Amino acid sequence: MNQEMVKLACRALADKKGKDIRIIDIQEVSVIADYFIIASGTNLNQVQAMAENVEEQLGRAGFTPKQIEGNRNSTWVLMDYGDMIVHIFDEENRLFYDLERIWRDGKLLEPSQFLE
Repeated sequence: MNQEMVKLACRALADKKGKDIRIIDIQEVSVIADYFIIASGTNLNQVQAMAENVEEQLGRAGFTPKQIEGNRNSTWVLMDYGDMIVHIFDEENRLFYDLERIWRDGKLLEPSQFLE
């Protein structure tokens, strides 16, 4: 189930030209989720389009978010699906918050294995 959510989210982000998609397996270091997916958009419209596509693709598969933080004017959208949390940033805020550094104890997974 978790792998399917990750696969759908990665494809949805890639479909909207998400940049630098990272998947971090945090199962061993946190109880808040099993996976973080982090991606960048170049502007607000792209960030929003990526978030909408993730929600739509996961919704079609029967997955509903527990919570979504961020709106049309947000430079960071957080989508909590329980076992998976998707973070979509504009490039500037992604560099500022640097979640990859904060969660460096997690296991970085290769996105290509989920995009096949």
